[in-house]
Amino acid sequence: MSSREKILQQVKLNKPSGTDLPARYTFDSGYANTEDKFKEVLQSIYTEVIIVASMEHLREKVEEMYVDVVNKASTIPELASWADFSLQVSDPHDLEMIEVAILQAEFGVAENGAVWISDNHLQHRVLPFITQNLAFVIPRNALVNNMHDAYNRLSDTTGWGCFIAGPSKTADIEQSLVIGAHGARSMVIFLVEN
Repeated sequence: MSSREKILQQVKLNKPSGTDLPARYTFDSGYANTEDKFKEVLQSIYTEVIIVASMEHLREKVEEMYVDVVNKASTIPELASWADFSLQVSDPHDLEMIEVAILQAEFGVAENGAVWISDNHLQHRVLPFITQNLAFVIPRNALVNNMHDAYNRLSDTTGWGCFIAGPSKTADIEQSLVIGAHGARSMVIFLVEN
């Protein structure tokens, strides 16, 4: 018997017994306050969370924050007159000049600070990845505790969608963190009351 055959025979003899799958795949996060946890996690990944009372207040805040910015785009109808960059392009490469994009997101996840964005609110899938600065608008009551809750919410979703958490980040082997290395350099979340 060759060494190879001896090793394979020993592996077969040492095979662990099967394990039943758990009956319950989800768990409760137990956060005292889902919104506070969402803000805490986002702050740790370099994302600002701003609560606004209404879409009108959102518009005022956006005009204040991005007063000197050109090439602004938005998928939010209430920000259409604020935006000076049209998203009505046939070639998505034309979006590379956008400095700030404010997009509608469907919900946020407190566990990891991720937001769910889908093609329900997005003409060009590349937009959140090609813009220099990214902002999402989420209803304040659309936060879930964890990814189990998020996937339950997505059970009937079809089409394209993705979770995005914070601005683009990378770190080399020397552990030097670089923000905005291959995507948005900053990210802001606007939680809208109504």
